[in-house]
Amino acid sequence: MAAKKSVSAAKPGLYANIQAKRERIAEGSGETMCKKGAEGAPEAGAFRKAGKTAKKKKPHPPAHSR
Repeated sequence: MAAKKSVSAAKPGLYANIQAKRERIAEGSGETMCKKGAEGAPEAGAFRKAGKTAKKKKPHPPAHSR
């Protein structure tokens, strides 16, 4: 069995849950992703809220031209 990634004491976030389900589906669990608007599916507000806490990517330094 693959090694599990360590998770902090806080609950995993929305995107972590989505990624975990995609991995289970890829392994053949028989699950399917919820359709947009279905009961139990995340609403648009959940994605906006998750986006506020997302880590920002650091910009790459500009390449030196010769």
